Amino acid sequence: MSAKLVELAEKLNISSDELKKKIIDLGFEISPRARVIEDDVAELVFEELKGDSPDAVSIEEPTDVAEIYDEIIGREQDREIIKTQRKKTAGKDSSKKTSKEEPEEKIEVDTSKPIEIPDLITVKEFAEKTGIKIAKIIGELMKNGILANINQQIDFDTAQIIADDMGIKIKRKRSVAGVEELMAGDITKLIQEDDSSDLVVRPPVVVVMGHVDHGKTKLLDSIREADVVSGESGGITQHIGAYQVKKKGKLITFLDTPGHEAFTSMRARGAKVTDIAILVVAADEGVKPQTIEAIDHAKEAGIPVIVAINKMDKPGVTPDKVKGELSEYDLQAEDWGGKTVMVPVSALRGDGIDDLLDMVLLTAEMEDLKANPNREAVGTVIEANLDPSLGPVATILVNTGTLKIMNNVIVGNTYGRIKSMKDHNGKSLRIAGPSMPVLIAGLHKTPKSGDILQVVTDEKTAKQRAEEVTLQTKQENEARLTGMNQVISHVKSEKILKLVIKADTKGSLEAIKQSIAKIKDEEVAVKIIHSGVGKVSKSDVMMASASGGLIAAFHSGFDSTYVEKTAEREGVEVRKYTVIYDLLKDAKKILSGLLEAEILKVVLGKAQIKQIFLTKKKEKIIGCKILNGKILNKSNFDIIRGKNEEKEDDYIGEGVIESLRKVDKEVKEIGEGNDCGMKVISNVVFEEGDILEVYKEEEKRRTI
Repeated sequence: MSAKLVELAEKLNISSDELKKKIIDLGFEISPRARVIEDDVAELVFEELKGDSPDAVSIEEPTDVAEIYDEIIGREQDREIIKTQRKKTAGKDSSKKTSKEEPEEKIEVDTSKPIEIPDLITVKEFAEKTGIKIAKIIGELMKNGILANINQQIDFDTAQIIADDMGIKIKRKRSVAGVEELMAGDITKLIQEDDSSDLVVRPPVVVVMGHVDHGKTKLLDSIREADVVSGESGGITQHIGAYQVKKKGKLITFLDTPGHEAFTSMRARGAKVTDIAILVVAADEGVKPQTIEAIDHAKEAGIPVIVAINKMDKPGVTPDKVKGELSEYDLQAEDWGGKTVMVPVSALRGDGIDDLLDMVLLTAEMEDLKANPNREAVGTVIEANLDPSLGPVATILVNTGTLKIMNNVIVGNTYGRIKSMKDHNGKSLRIAGPSMPVLIAGLHKTPKSGDILQVVTDEKTAKQRAEEVTLQTKQENEARLTGMNQVISHVKSEKILKLVIKADTKGSLEAIKQSIAKIKDEEVAVKIIHSGVGKVSKSDVMMASASGGLIAAFHSGFDSTYVEKTAEREGVEVRKYTVIYDLLKDAKKILSGLLEAEILKVVLGKAQIKQIFLTKKKEKIIGCKILNGKILNKSNFDIIRGKNEEKEDDYIGEGVIESLRKVDKEVKEIGEGNDCGMKVISNVVFEEGDILEVYKEEEKRRTI
């Protein structure tokens, strides 16, 4: 059915031409010669415009927005209601007639807790989940400027607006991790929560790092033994790469891994698993090369550092010596006016262990560590291996949610169903909450350290996603980025060039650092994430890999062939220099290539609109005269209006030339003094006399 435009214009007390213009402004397409429009469009237009026309005559139709739209969706809704009613009346009084006039049965929905809605949902599905009538939802969408039918999809943000208006709580349904997320090991998106009320305090995850022989392993043993003695745990302890202890009724998770190498290896794959670092420094030896590496690792990871000044049982040692040395690396002790917690301990005798754990709990409290235990688990692989009796096994640190026996899981490029789960005491578990480390079995193959574990609904989904990751990994390996391209990729995202610098002497190192500090720009920067004297080591390579950085070796080479191969495998660029100027020139060159180019508008010419042949919502056909310069096809233009002696030119919008014609022939450009026809795309309503200022954009490269 159709409605006459002239009749609708009379009811709104406006002219037909004015009505057409308003219909276009509302977003509907209409021909300039149109005489009728569809009934449903007429109803919507009348509802929108009657408020603008105080003399508008009320039409004899429902004026409630929801009721109006009832008619629009009637044909689609009829089918759905009839299907539903037929099912309900099967086996009952068959003489009962199903019709649209019968009241819809109210959908019973539990609104006491938030309803999960996916990122995209159809209007019909949204109605079924929330219990809101379809017509009411469509009416609310109309009020928000959205025209939709029952099969049209709306996004979560739109659904949120409708739900809020209706007093219904909804939350975003979590989707399965994407291939990129699973490959990158980035759990940030997977563990974020829409509702902070779901979060509860979780145990901190602690990594112990420091120089070799400074007592890392002994400290971890002392912490574990103190926990066993206190009676909080027992049984046969097995090494699963992590364990938990209880202090003052609160749990602390320790990563029992080979120091910062494993920590860096996981970070190199994007995994963010630790909350606090304990830096072990021997009181009799002080700061050593690996101590500095550990400090830089923790800083780059952005986690707080607690210093355990170990071996205080040795005669003649003093913590002040260690505090003084650490202050050179921006770790200032609290009792020296700084912010770094430093605790004197003796891992051998167990002295200071309680104080150290107290400081861990205090730091954790300040960090406000929380997770949601009432959701599907997301975890990170700490270590994995092939067990002779259980097959592929992995130690998983649960980041959020609760992991359960028989859960279907994706782990990196493998999958499986959890058949057994044990803690570090060998005790079988049925569930594991946030920050808990567990040994799991039931995977199809052995995953890698840093892989993400995610619980999914069924084995089919797990297998499919794991296969996608495998395929993507294969493709990436075939087209692997060179070391330099990886650096550029990281710098583009962070606007920071990260450098690991190794030099032959301390003097050269200081000179390089001072020169780099002078490279300044508002948009990009150089950051030295680690520096030292000597050859390039495996730790240097892993640091650069984890941070997406570049190694600059000044009069220095690789520690061994093994380290060189590690750099190749990790895709780490190692550049060797003998002149400091060359190093600085390369750094500036990389950064200059990352500066956003300055976009310049170069005016090509101006054209004046002489005649308007066709006007649609965006598409226009116009006749113009070229005032100066030249006009190129496919060029952008600014629209200028109001040229007179009293008033300056006004910029009123922009557009793009879709087609350029001279008489009946399409051309690439037209010069000054010529007439032409143009088909243009613009949201502006043109007027005769408007000036089109045609331009092209040019990039001007910037340098540091």
